[in-house]
Amino acid sequence: MTAMLNRATAGPRLVVAMLVAAFLAACAGPIGTGGPQVNTRDAVPVALLVPYGAEDSRTTALARSLENAARMAVDDLDGAEIDLRVYDTGGAPQIAADAARRAVDEGAKVILGPLFAESAQAAGAAVNVNLLSFSNNPRAAGGNVFLLGNTFENTARRLVNYATAQGRSRIMVVHANNPSGQIGRAAVEDATILSGATLTGAGTYEFSQQGVVDALGPIAETARGTDTNAIVFTSDTAGALPLLTQLLPENRVGPPEIQFMGLTRWDIPRATLDLPGVQGGWFALPDPGTRASFDARYAETYGTPPHPLAGLAYDGIAAIGALVSTGRSDALTTPQLTQASGFAGVNGVFRLLPDGTNRRALAIAEIQDSEVTIIDPAPRSFGGPGF
Repeated sequence: MTAMLNRATAGPRLVVAMLVAAFLAACAGPIGTGGPQVNTRDAVPVALLVPYGAEDSRTTALARSLENAARMAVDDLDGAEIDLRVYDTGGAPQIAADAARRAVDEGAKVILGPLFAESAQAAGAAVNVNLLSFSNNPRAAGGNVFLLGNTFENTARRLVNYATAQGRSRIMVVHANNPSGQIGRAAVEDATILSGATLTGAGTYEFSQQGVVDALGPIAETARGTDTNAIVFTSDTAGALPLLTQLLPENRVGPPEIQFMGLTRWDIPRATLDLPGVQGGWFALPDPGTRASFDARYAETYGTPPHPLAGLAYDGIAAIGALVSTGRSDALTTPQLTQASGFAGVNGVFRLLPDGTNRRALAIAEIQDSEVTIIDPAPRSFGGPGF
């Protein structure tokens, strides 16, 4: 890496340098298992599985953003050579499985992607190399499948720990009666146990406008009758969040007595920040500083802003490159991928866990006057406050 870096490239290249340094310092362990041996003297074949060919044009645009970010990361690597090979999944599990098999037959030593949980499960079951999926669904994790996406469990732990420290320790979860809502509820339940908080109840609604309206009375009654002082919503703006945050205060449930919190990004889309009901609400997000550097460079390189998930592809390549840079033949085995020292990515520090999930550093934000204000910064290393 050259000593002279321009302003646009310094952030991402610095991330890669940090990754390499961290793993050079942590590579003295025995040769591991759970993945193929690699020849790090040559370019290491890495397969990128993205949903090109999906019927939804937005999914195709996301695939392009993921590929662009991955190629940016490959160009930034210093001390490692990656032969990136792109395979289309069509957003379908069977196509993803076929693509994974073809990639391994053609020499891939690790797979980055695919995006969707069902595709990740199918692809992981089809091959004997490790797979770093962009999914955040814990049901896809395990075995040789690792998640790069930020999970509800990770967000819930960060929010609940922070809320408890602020005296908001009587927490209720409100969720839709669907798979995503149930995953969110389980994450909040586990987080309250780990933090020492009290789960005062769970409010459930059918995933429809009428379902939300019908559930408002019971949800409000439970919150008022249990001295709840914080509510975690699992829904996003496309779901019930706008309706819940608007109507619950009309039922005498809301700020300042009850703190509203969300498992989803309340700054995406930007219009969410203008909703009256989310003012003063808390949510978690990656370190805005490191992410802003990546976003700026991506936009300069490709002429458009990156998709919010694009940074996951950069993180995956940067982590793979850091491991390859150690020169170990077992660089891409499970023990190396799950080293406790973790990684530093454009979304902040993170580590992959043996169960296939992850821990990611997150900042706590509050919406003030329709703007995002960081009230508790993301930790910059493991073991400190915020983890």
